[in-house]
Amino acid sequence: MRLREKKVAVLVAEMYQELEVWYPYYRLKEEGAEVLLVGPGFGPEVVNSKVGYPATIEKKADEILADGFDAVIVPGGYAPDILRRCDKVVGFVKEMNDRGKLIGAICHAGWVLVSADVVRGKRGTSFFAIKDDMVNAGLNWVDEEVVVDGNLVTSRMPDDLPAFMREIIKKLAQES
Repeated sequence: MRLREKKVAVLVAEMYQELEVWYPYYRLKEEGAEVLLVGPGFGPEVVNSKVGYPATIEKKADEILADGFDAVIVPGGYAPDILRRCDKVVGFVKEMNDRGKLIGAICHAGWVLVSADVVRGKRGTSFFAIKDDMVNAGLNWVDEEVVVDGNLVTSRMPDDLPAFMREIIKKLAQES
């Protein structure tokens, strides 16, 4: 229960990648963290993954503040393209970064980070298909399973989830 005092937002929207939501969600809960599924301020309260697995949004982005969270996890799939259309989601991620709080992003999640302008000058990774977007936003992109640069933890794809979560849990536990 290393993360008993920690609170983490996991962003979710339609067409999310199920492993990239549920693996972090349950690993963080297993470590004692309070974890909330946070969605954009528009759309349904129950969203479906790329294969139709439902997730119930527990809070909308306009109902949360960065001060109330220790970390945000941005999963991939096609949900990041929806999430970045919500100013409140983008603002939340930017504010988390401004406060030096942990931001975890995997796969296509980089789209949200690009919109929040939080990768400029950082070293990180993403799914290879959005490499150009990440590089054009100022990221020093590398092809590694997990990259930690300050408060930013990034990974490429579902196969990287064990390394991704190992680093996220380690960083959150160090902050206790």
